[in-house]
Amino acid sequence: MNQYLLSLLALIGGAFLALQGSLNAQLGLLLKNPLLASLIAFCSSTCFAFCLVLLTTKHYPNAIIIREVPIYLWFAGGLFSLIGISLYYYTIPKLGLSTMISFGLCGQLVFAVIAGHFGWFGLPTEPMSLQRLGGLVAMIVGILLINLK
Repeated sequence: MNQYLLSLLALIGGAFLALQGSLNAQLGLLLKNPLLASLIAFCSSTCFAFCLVLLTTKHYPNAIIIREVPIYLWFAGGLFSLIGISLYYYTIPKLGLSTMISFGLCGQLVFAVIAGHFGWFGLPTEPMSLQRLGGLVAMIVGILLINLK
């Protein structure tokens, strides 16, 4: 897949995350419980993912492959997802969608640049450069401008 199509898919994914965040934050407000909204979102996501796996997967991992997966990888992503998504649902109604998403993206990008620089989690190393640092500074300035009242 070429870089332009991958970039477009990433942009669409980001828009969908903002959309789901606002819808599920609204659900959390109506239920008066953002954690319950997270549970409902994860349960419905599980159902959708289960259906897609059934429709698209030709070969499932065997027992040997499953045993090779470190225990923490079965749970850590779900835990961090729960914390991150629940914080979105809790803060969107208090801060507003653009404010929360802008701060959330800032946190994601700052962490991603640091993790990429050090090659954490077995991912390719992406060394820090003046260009990357300039991009982070520009993003932080942009976030301040977006949230200036």
